[in-house]
Amino acid sequence: MPVARRTDVVLFLTALVWGSSYLVAKTATGALAVTTVLFARYAISALACGAAVVFRRRARRWTRAEVRVGSLLGVTQAAVLALETYGVAHTSAANAGLIISLTIVLTPLLDRTATSRRLPWTFFVAAGLCVLAVGLLTSSTGLHALRLGDALVLAAAVVRAGHLALVGRLTARRSMDPFRLTIVQTVVGSALFLVPALVYLPGLARSSASTWSELIYLALFCGLFAFLAQTWAVQRTSASRASLLLGTEPIWAVAIGVILGGERLTVWASIGAVLLIAGTYWGQAIERTHRTTTAATMEDDPTTRTPAPTGV
Repeated sequence: MPVARRTDVVLFLTALVWGSSYLVAKTATGALAVTTVLFARYAISALACGAAVVFRRRARRWTRAEVRVGSLLGVTQAAVLALETYGVAHTSAANAGLIISLTIVLTPLLDRTATSRRLPWTFFVAAGLCVLAVGLLTSSTGLHALRLGDALVLAAAVVRAGHLALVGRLTARRSMDPFRLTIVQTVVGSALFLVPALVYLPGLARSSASTWSELIYLALFCGLFAFLAQTWAVQRTSASRASLLLGTEPIWAVAIGVILGGERLTVWASIGAVLLIAGTYWGQAIERTHRTTTAATMEDDPTTRTPAPTGV
């Protein structure tokens, strides 16, 4: 299989795995407390990372910056997963997968590391379309206040956008190992959810094989595999193509929620789903074009060129 085709397959699989995570998380939280699911997800990931470290042959020592930055990102990532998991426990997997995709249009609004130029007005039109889509998606048969689960997932999208912007700000022009940052984040997440989950741990030990398989799937496939696969694939294709393929995540979330989870979308919710996917793709394309144009302009202007990375 050609490298380009293999890369596309890996990106599609990553988007598919992420899209399936909402239904798996919803099923797992039906059998266990949310804090237990979160602790198990982090702990299994941490154990897998620890095993991988033993077999790695890299001799470079850990830096304080990697530990410090990884710890901070571990806290923000834990907040994202907590809101997302509590949210999906109180809404449909399809809704959760669609609403979380708002991260695509929220991140450029919070990220000021890539460009200081204001985004074009069309981007805000796309963002407004997404907001309207969320309203339709959660309205069911009539307008009403945002449901708890939808509100929590919406909050998760906002926090995830802030987390991604923070990643860019803290790692810019620094030589950091992404795998080591991931290890620190899994350890921090395990520590944060250990105490809240302690009272429920006996129930975890008595969990069925299917529940354990769901937890392992969330930890290893939706976590470590997806991260490593994304990193591998992005290095072998363009950022635009990678973002386009990874952007199919909400489509997979809806398909899996409806086909495997037996969930149903009303007419209004279906219209909202279509508008949300269209709005996020449109906003993503506008932001990508704007970023590329800005980078080219800064490259032509010697007074605004970004200095080369200097390391830690």
